[in-house]
Amino acid sequence: MQKTQANRLNKELQDFNERQKKGEDSGISILLVDQNITHWKGFINGPSDTPYANGYFQVDIVIPQEYPYKPPKMKFDTRIWHPNISSQTGAICLDILKDEWSPALSIRTALLSLQALLCDPQPDSPQDAVVANQFKTQKDLYVKTAKEWTQNYASKNKQEEKVQNLVNLGFEVGKVREALLRFGYDEEQAANFLLGG
Repeated sequence: MQKTQANRLNKELQDFNERQKKGEDSGISILLVDQNITHWKGFINGPSDTPYANGYFQVDIVIPQEYPYKPPKMKFDTRIWHPNISSQTGAICLDILKDEWSPALSIRTALLSLQALLCDPQPDSPQDAVVANQFKTQKDLYVKTAKEWTQNYASKNKQEEKVQNLVNLGFEVGKVREALLRFGYDEEQAANFLLGG
């Protein structure tokens, strides 16, 4: 990693931390994965007045060597029902994460753009054609399904339940939280990791 990239990433990280301390986080936050400055987890609070309200969504962020001249690689770890996000892989269709990226943008602006995308799906530029078709032709069913997925996969209560399930198996709470974060709150993958598998 180049020194200028490390400086840029440390500055962005510091900006996140300062905004969080001031309560100016706008419903987004980040954590480093294994103290690796090029691998982050982003967290987005689901916007109110959307099917994603009360959800807490985790995004995997891998920062390429060419950053900030190339965009970060982002995908949702938390399963989500949205036309511009794959319901299977979490891949995201968002112009600023592809050809509209600019070095003037940051990880923070990318996460804010994802949060805005939750408010304003773009079904004519889908990542998930099934969800986009449902959005266009059966909007009520789309809203119902998106709310159900939010409740089932992005609820903080469900996440805490998974923590408790693994703690009840005898694992330390700190290690459990770390494993669940690493695997997007997939309880089975986290358990396998904790068991050394």
